[in-house]
Amino acid sequence: MNGLPPLSLYIHVPWCRRKCPFCDLESRGLQGPLPGQAYARAVVRDLCAQKAGVQGRSLCSIFFGGGTPGLLPVPELAGLLDAAARHLSLAAAVEVTLELHPLDITPARMAACSAAGVNRISIGVQSFDDAVLAALSRPYSGAQVCAAVRCATEHFDRVNLDLMYGLPGQSLQGALQDLRCAQSLQPEHLSWYPLSLQPGTPFHRHPPPLPTEEVQADMESEGSGYLAAQGYQRYEICAWSRPGAACRHNLNYWEFGDYLGLGAGAHGKRSVRPGHIVRERRLRHPARYMAAAGGDGVVAERCTLDATEQMLEFMMNALRLCAGFRLQLFTERTGLPQGGLQAPLAQAVDKGLLVLRDGWAVPTHRGLDFHNELVLLFDGSSSSSASESNSPSG
Repeated sequence: MNGLPPLSLYIHVPWCRRKCPFCDLESRGLQGPLPGQAYARAVVRDLCAQKAGVQGRSLCSIFFGGGTPGLLPVPELAGLLDAAARHLSLAAAVEVTLELHPLDITPARMAACSAAGVNRISIGVQSFDDAVLAALSRPYSGAQVCAAVRCATEHFDRVNLDLMYGLPGQSLQGALQDLRCAQSLQPEHLSWYPLSLQPGTPFHRHPPPLPTEEVQADMESEGSGYLAAQGYQRYEICAWSRPGAACRHNLNYWEFGDYLGLGAGAHGKRSVRPGHIVRERRLRHPARYMAAAGGDGVVAERCTLDATEQMLEFMMNALRLCAGFRLQLFTERTGLPQGGLQAPLAQAVDKGLLVLRDGWAVPTHRGLDFHNELVLLFDGSSSSSASESNSPSG
């Protein structure tokens, strides 16, 4: 519509069984009964209040993230999808992803999720090794993970496994064995990334024994070679898929598309017109969010990105893609002329971080490894910092 980018919908469920020691996402351990019905009604009110700003635009994807969105009863998930279909326009082949904890997966629940309209599942596996799972405070075994994934693949063709490496006590062979276990289950997509010690987490305050940087580099190198040999294509820094099976929702993030963010703590990005981009964040506390949903008071933060912020955010996302981006896409998504790119592009090429080819800017392997260094070349302000988006785990 009027040159605006594709539009997605992100629905955040802020609760989980218990907070993992490595997690810095907008989530909290569940204490007491889940207020599923009240929360779903609040999200619908929030959706209705936002729909006027996206009239005439179709959703290309819907993503339930968290927290653990699988904690929501299926009738509430189905009701949210029904509300999206009633109040917004859905593309003919809309991708609907639900993140799940392995313990959420049963045959009955998978059948009900499929009937409700979910067509893609993302499972938070992290590892198949019992000792590593215990060190991560994950309350299941490798055997339980394998059974859960097999159950999911019986009901869904589109399944992602979320795995980490560089984990407490993990060896190179342990990381590769995790990938072999994952590959044996034949998922179409893998999100595979190193553990990072994020500020504010228990692991940051009390770091566990982790592999050395050299061992982690070997994990990345040998693991990448293994996945490529198994027919997976690396299309983003931390994302691998079978041909044609990339996550459409996360691709929209990385290509600087728009997304409505619903739910406590959710972030959203909306282009009012080309070059006029508004970012919002919802209230973080679930009770406050539910009380305010449907009114403007639900918005905790709102800002309009200036030209410097637009360039930096575009590059933070687009330069995660192994194929890079069309230079014309920069103008289409930001409304900015390409002239401002020339100097930083030249610097990136000189540093061996980027190549320019047939109207595309493509990160080199070094550019993907040193993504932050590459992106900072496009930061025209020493004090600029991009807003966080919803976490693009596959």
